[in-house]
Amino acid sequence: MNKLDKKYQELLQDILDNGIHKMDRTGTGTISVFGRQIRHKMSEGFPLLTTKKMYWKGIVTELLWFLRGDTNIKYLVDNDCHIWDGDAYQAYLKKRTTANKDNVREPHTLANGMTGQISRAFTKEEFINKIKTDDEFANKWGDLGPVYGKQWRNWGEWSTIGEPKKIIKPGIDQIANLIRDLRTNPDSRRLMVSAWNVGELDQMTLPPCHYGFQVYTRELRSQERKNLYDKTDFSKDIFPTDENGWNKLFNDYNIPTRTISLMFNMRSNDVPLGLPFNLASYGLLLQILAKEVNMVSDELIVNLGDAHIYLNQIDGVKEQLTREPYELPKLVMVTNPKLKFDEYVYDNFKLVNYQSHPTIKIPLSN
Repeated sequence: MNKLDKKYQELLQDILDNGIHKMDRTGTGTISVFGRQIRHKMSEGFPLLTTKKMYWKGIVTELLWFLRGDTNIKYLVDNDCHIWDGDAYQAYLKKRTTANKDNVREPHTLANGMTGQISRAFTKEEFINKIKTDDEFANKWGDLGPVYGKQWRNWGEWSTIGEPKKIIKPGIDQIANLIRDLRTNPDSRRLMVSAWNVGELDQMTLPPCHYGFQVYTRELRSQERKNLYDKTDFSKDIFPTDENGWNKLFNDYNIPTRTISLMFNMRSNDVPLGLPFNLASYGLLLQILAKEVNMVSDELIVNLGDAHIYLNQIDGVKEQLTREPYELPKLVMVTNPKLKFDEYVYDNFKLVNYQSHPTIKIPLSN
């Protein structure tokens, strides 16, 4: 049974029933509640909602972008992922000047009959095409500042001011450190990654919504390891009768000894659009971490601060509430053991038995 879609629908109904009306930075207006949690057992299926069709390629592409430490939308655009287009375009509109070369200059007839040129901003479509085709333009306008990828892979880099910059102190690779600690000290209570770098918030196009996550591991019992072994293709002709013999056999076949769970925290969440995306993204991250350290993914937990529905999303939400969930899909990772966690590509991840209701057109507020 798909419990995740039901929990998600219950949250939507909770916001509709108990939310308060609030204005927001976009001017759209929301219905909002504060302090909610959803928990999902990964053994029940991959956390990709079925009550509407999900943008799987975009979910994978964005997470790989984070893990690369990238902050420029060119990688996303080149891979046909456009979820950050609006934020980059809004930043361009705010920062450009009417006279600079990063505008369209068109012929214009003045009131006195003379001809000249008028400068206008690129349309959003023109802007994205420039990002895709003009590297100089992309370097200038495609970067979102020190957002998630920078904080995950290069927290706190110090460099000189001006050009060319010189690195004074390299940043902290939080993901590499997390993987190291999972291997060497898996019971640590400091297995955390943060994107909320107070000293750099003002340089970010958008401050982190999912601002940090923590992982937790525990040892598997012998019977749990046996259940994993029973699902493999290894020969079971000769099986030890005592527990010590079991464990030696499991170790010989590299059967995991631990489970790993992940909890992520969100200060603000667009529940109709953002939360389904975030659940799948962190579910995928959990699977990647589990594979990296040979553990079994266990539980995915999200803690929500301001959980809201925009006023122009209510019709879509009501449509989704009428739908009965399908069973959750499974995720298969098709990877080369030599690949590092930041070298994966979209084709390394395959969904199995994903069935969903049709797409619901829900507006995004930037």
